[in-house]
Formats: sequence, structure tokens, C-alpha cells
Amino acid sequence: MKKNLTNAFLILLAFAVFTSCKKDEYETIQIVKMISAKEMRAMPTGLTRATPAKKTGKIYIYKDYLFINEPNEGIHIYNNTNPSAPVNMAFLKIPGNVDLAIHNNILYADNFIDLLAFDLSNINNITLVKRVTDVFSQFNNPGIEKYIYTYKDTVVKKQTYKREMQYVAFSTSSSQASSGQGGSMARFTLMNDYLYTVGTSNLNLFNVKTASDPTFLKTISLGWGVETIFPYDNKLFIGTNRGMRIFSASDPANPVQLSTYSHIFACDPVVVQGKYAYVTLRTGNLCRQASNQLEVVDIEDPTKPKQIAVYPMQNPHGLSTSGDYLFLCEGSYGIKSFNIRDNTKISDNMLQHLNNIKSFDVIAGPKSLIVTGEDGVYQLNYSNAANLRQLSLIKNQF
Repeated sequence: MKKNLTNAFLILLAFAVFTSCKKDEYETIQIVKMISAKEMRAMPTGLTRATPAKKTGKIYIYKDYLFINEPNEGIHIYNNTNPSAPVNMAFLKIPGNVDLAIHNNILYADNFIDLLAFDLSNINNITLVKRVTDVFSQFNNPGIEKYIYTYKDTVVKKQTYKREMQYVAFSTSSSQASSGQGGSMARFTLMNDYLYTVGTSNLNLFNVKTASDPTFLKTISLGWGVETIFPYDNKLFIGTNRGMRIFSASDPANPVQLSTYSHIFACDPVVVQGKYAYVTLRTGNLCRQASNQLEVVDIEDPTKPKQIAVYPMQNPHGLSTSGDYLFLCEGSYGIKSFNIRDNTKISDNMLQHLNNIKSFDVIAGPKSLIVTGEDGVYQLNYSNAANLRQLSLIKNQF
């Protein structure tokens, strides 16, 4: 059935990914398998009992709830009325899930190549209300049977496995009051009753004016290396590994590119506040050619963004702003807070450096500073940005 290998680069996408486990003598390997789209859609999806996360992905806050993605598995739902004591309520099982966004009590999530819409009106009885098929497919070609990558973590002793390559084969056959808040690493965002999602090379648009009935509109090609998306003031700020792209969404169904702010090859989350964009660049993994730094970009004229300052950092990842303050994740080096009242003197105005939290993304929420780390999700009191205080830790179960 499987024949005619096509598109050589797809082979490179399907190699095993290796990460360190808690104990030195073990490590976790991520085995890549291939299933058909039909088999994918037959996988169990929906609400199950609460369970601890093994790994933390994207985070999202909506009303008094905290949503924590476990990559490729689904979404953990916490009642976060009291950030000092979040309550694990349920797990929304969604195979292949990486990102999410919420609008008018409807949760949107990727399920491999499909977009799913869940009704959160009754948080104890979350229901699937719509599936939009084939919107995230890299091989959405008429007459081609699609195959999907699935991932399974397996813990093994070091040096007891072989590194294997899986091959992809084909067979021929006939962000607002009503929305929540995601982190700077987000690939899903909402603005003006539209859902925008980015893949590695494109921007997808969905009309969600009727929240329970998302409608796919179109895909805009952006070129390879797209990483994140951030909405602000009727504009979309798209982080890529070669720069930041600014789109006007004044006509939300037809975003228009205004400009590109280019930088050296680097991983590139971005957040915006007022007339400034804050961009982090880091080394490591696919970002190996970059410097570790924070860049401040004047976007008062979004057609002509200009760099006004660059600050060396250790290994910056996600970031978030709140008023005069910037909170920046430094990966294995901790999390830092800065006063950004004067953007030309940020490095002189570091307020605190917590080096005991391995931090990757952060949301300055209405009740707490929510930080994803290697061992789980931290919540900090940031009423005094110079004295961040831990309120709770939702610990991963390794």
C-alpha cells in the first residue's frame, strides 16, 4: 500500500527526538510513527479524569481557569481562582495537540492536521462541537492519502537503543475581553473575532464570529522558519527565525504585511507594548547561529521598525510585559524582571534574577505571573517586580 517515496525533506522530519530524563542512567526517546488521517480521527478525544502532566507545553489563561498543554497528548485544566492553590479539574485528551486559544467559551485546539472546537460552557461536561479537517496539513493534495506523525515517549537505559529513521510514504487513492491570554511562544491567537494560527511556513485564518462554528478562510504563505504570533492594536507580530513580520489586521479577514524587521538566524519570540516590540534571540538547537540577546524595536511607524537597543542575555526564551515591567525567561539560567520605563537602560534596571527556576515561557496574568519551567508550572506574586514570590508549583510527574 505504501509506495512512491516523495519529498525528501519529509524524511528528515520523522527522526527520533531525544531528551534527558530525570535520572542520569535513563533518557527519554520520542518514537515517531505514522498513521493515516482516518486512523488519527478514530483516536479517542474528549474529557477524562484529572491527571498530572508529564511535560509542560503551551499555557493559556481564561477567566479563572489555567490551561496547560501536554505536547501531543492534550490539555490539563485547572481552577485557578486561588493561584496559591490551583485545583486540577480534568484532562482534555487531544492526540497531536500543541497549541490552543479560547473565545466566547469555545476552546480551539489542533488535533494533528485538524482544528477542534470544544464548548466550555459547562466546564464539567466539555463537548466537541466542530472539527475542521485538513487545515494544518503539509500535504493537503487532492487524490493523495494523508499520513500523520504520532509521537510516543519511551524511557530506556542510555546506549540501549538504536537511532532509527522513519520514512513517510504515500499511496495514491481516489486576544480581548471575550478571549483568553496565551504566552509569547504561542502559535494560536485571537483578534476581532478571527483566529490566526501559524505553522512553520504559513498563516492560517479562521472566522470565529460564531464561536462554535469556526470557518477556515485561507492560508497565507510566509516562507520557512515561522515560530510565534502575537496580537496587538489590530496588528499581528509574527516571529520567525530570520526576523519579525508585522501585519495590519485592520481588515481582519485580509491581513496585509506592513514590514519585516530582520535579524541574524535565531529563535525569536516577540511581545509588544505601546510603541515598542521586545524580541529575544537565543542559541541552541536550530538557533545555533544566534547571539543570546534582547532587542528593543521602535514600531511607532509599523512600516519602518527600527532597533533602538540590544542587551546581552544568557539564553532568553519567552517574555511578557506588564506596565513598566518586563519578565524574561532565561531557560536553564532562571527568570529575570526588569524596569523598562527607559528602554535604553534596561540592562541597568534589572530588578531580580531567580536562578532556581528553569523557565521557558511566561504570562503576566491578572492574578499571578505564570511561568513554565522544566519541572512544571510556577505561579508567582509579582505585585512587587523586584521581589517575585512563589505562590504555587504545578509539578510535572516525571
